[in-house]
Amino acid sequence: MARLSRAELDAFVDEAIVDAYDEYEQLAAFHVVIGDNLGVPFRTTVLGVEVTAVGIDLLPGSGIVAICARGRHRQAIGILDLPLPTPPPEGAEWIEAYRRWGA
Repeated sequence: MARLSRAELDAFVDEAIVDAYDEYEQLAAFHVVIGDNLGVPFRTTVLGVEVTAVGIDLLPGSGIVAICARGRHRQAIGILDLPLPTPPPEGAEWIEAYRRWGA
């Protein structure tokens, strides 16, 4: 994925939050758009351990998280803290737009 310009990221943000009126609705809108567009499952490495990101969730107090799995274990990791593989999964530009929105 090529690095997106500020204007491109702003366009993604505007698209995500077009019908959202407050910060909570905007967060929920990003949850939906990331969930709809991020190509899961995908493999990545967290703290030197290979995991599979199997889904996206919205957790109170944590925001948008990736649900990561290894064997029978599951762990929610903040989507902005999740290291993305190279190349990144389809739809990763929405994570960058979410980062821009929160900045």
